[in-house]
Amino acid sequence: MAGIKSYGTYVPLYRLSRAEIARAWGVAEMPGERAVANYDEDSLTMAVAAARDCLKGIDTESIEGLYFASTTSPYKEKQSAATIATVLGLPREAVTMDFSGSLRCGTNAIRAAIDAVNSGSAKSVLVCASDVRLGYPAGGDELAFGDGAAALLIGDTEIIVEVEGSYTLHDEIQDVWRSDRDLFVRSGEDRFIREKGYNRVVLEAVSAALREFKLSQKDFSKVAFYSPDSRQLSMVVRKLGFDSKTQVNDTLHSTVGNTGAAMTLMCLVAAMEEAQGGDRILLTSYGNGCDVFSLKVTDEIEKVGDRRGIKGHLASKRMLSSYNKYLRWRELIDVQPPQRPPIELRQPSPSAQWRETQKELRLCGTRCKKCGTPQYPPQRVCMTCRAKDEFEYYSFADKAAKVFSFSHDYVMATVDPPVTVTVVDFEGGGRIMCDMTDRDPEETKVDMPVEMTFRRLYYVGGIYNYWWKCRPIRC
Repeated sequence: MAGIKSYGTYVPLYRLSRAEIARAWGVAEMPGERAVANYDEDSLTMAVAAARDCLKGIDTESIEGLYFASTTSPYKEKQSAATIATVLGLPREAVTMDFSGSLRCGTNAIRAAIDAVNSGSAKSVLVCASDVRLGYPAGGDELAFGDGAAALLIGDTEIIVEVEGSYTLHDEIQDVWRSDRDLFVRSGEDRFIREKGYNRVVLEAVSAALREFKLSQKDFSKVAFYSPDSRQLSMVVRKLGFDSKTQVNDTLHSTVGNTGAAMTLMCLVAAMEEAQGGDRILLTSYGNGCDVFSLKVTDEIEKVGDRRGIKGHLASKRMLSSYNKYLRWRELIDVQPPQRPPIELRQPSPSAQWRETQKELRLCGTRCKKCGTPQYPPQRVCMTCRAKDEFEYYSFADKAAKVFSFSHDYVMATVDPPVTVTVVDFEGGGRIMCDMTDRDPEETKVDMPVEMTFRRLYYVGGIYNYWWKCRPIRC
């Protein structure tokens, strides 16, 4: 039977204090902080980061499917799952699918992955859920939302969490939505969406699921529920008869925020980080209906290798200096352009992007078969021994690196000045020039250890251009 083999998450480095947002608009302060994706991050790049956390020590060639779930995919018509699969180096035959249109698209994807494994059409499927949602400025959603991603590897061997049962129902209600013409998430009147939406549907679905599973509240060590905020979560678990102190670990609302389609999976990862063999977890999502899963942890959970997960990402953060910086990163305000002619970004060439997929998306260079020298970009003639066409593909994406040299450009147009241009040397050989992100210019130094991260470069002519940057290693 299908179950969870591995897990990973991603929370952006930056946090914005809710008090800072409230002060900007002169409204009542809320406690806590929310995670903010950098200006060069989106739901696709965060899904890649979560997947890389999930797949540490796992051969990507063994994965036969990738399902991507998001309500904020960068393209309305272009599959993001195919891009993510290519970046990760999955086989060309891997089945790729995008799931969207609902906050429970993450658990929709999990259910589809379980069905695929149980039917034998795939031995393992990677499910990634990620969201970067925008709430109206000065509104409650802006305070409550946060950015994040999670990834689960579904398979039928070496299972760390078994899927004992599942239950689902759909529900038509206009409570929270965003049309194809909207930038910001909309919602109905507070009491209506709370009582006739989330509370009613989750209470109905979980009660029915427990009856179908023939289990009671006391059979579960932890519950992992999607919820718009801490208040509604506390209200629902209390009405359902769960112990909010021992069975609920609500750390995300105060430290990260409501991460949309990714939140249910992120709550599950937080529960698995605390779980032991034999524990049961009740997983529940919401969005025009409800998906409920009964999960049982196996002793294999002790063998999960090093993961940043929720704990690691929460411990690694940097506070945004101001709310204005958040507005600038989201391009919600116009600022004075640089006092020099702007750099004209050329329209990306689809044919060139296709030809250089290995080089750009996978950060693949070459390694000489005769002398072993890694080189980027890919070469035909070895720079060391001069051998010609004696190469194999070599990925730099997961290699340790350090800064050889850098410069800060304070004049170049960017939403996060200065642009830090860096020359990076890789352990084992190889050198590239790239931008550095998630950095403090004052702390950038020669020989600083860095790691590679997949980011968005720019948007021109309807095309998002992605490549790799380096960043200081997150502890």
